[in-house]
Amino acid sequence: MAETIHCFYTLSSPWMYLGGPALADIVRRHRATLLLKPYDFLAVVPDNGGVPLRTRPRARQDYHALELDRWRRFLGLPLNLRPRFYPPEDQRPAGRMVIAAQTQGLDAMRLSHAILRALWVEERDIADPAVRAAIAEENGMDGAALVAAEEAPQTLAAWEANNAEARARGVFGSPTIFCGELWIWGQDRLFFLDQHLARKGERPCSRLR
Repeated sequence: MAETIHCFYTLSSPWMYLGGPALADIVRRHRATLLLKPYDFLAVVPDNGGVPLRTRPRARQDYHALELDRWRRFLGLPLNLRPRFYPPEDQRPAGRMVIAAQTQGLDAMRLSHAILRALWVEERDIADPAVRAAIAEENGMDGAALVAAEEAPQTLAAWEANNAEARARGVFGSPTIFCGELWIWGQDRLFFLDQHLARKGERPCSRLR
């Protein structure tokens, strides 16, 4: 049975953008199942100790930019340190678009990374539904249908379930990953997931916390 990875994140997270290719590679190599779980950062993380970037002291904001620069060069991925549309006016609809794509059996990880790339590299406003529809179309999906599905009852129920689960699990940042007993925060800790799956082999993950 394939291992199941639960990834909680936001569609404005530069760390999910930077870690996305490595996560996809880990999933592929270990033949794992990836469940993307976008959630509402402002509704979840304050209860668990998370602090929105723009409300942090200047020193922490400056160090955040330093780390982004360090990691973009290390990984060889393009990234604007101060993109035009960050933070987006509302990243929640983009998260619900990814949920809708995943529910429909589409390549949600591909769509997710394209949305993040649009924000952090391409200077596009992901809060604009027309932009999101175009991104989906560029990746071989029905953009108009996915935008419409963002507000479908099934999508909204999954969104609220993600928020409740993230809150209960103590999620305070993005990305946060669970696989069985493993709990990691941040793209710089993905090697722990790789090691965990290598040790597990083909045995299923333990019951979730």
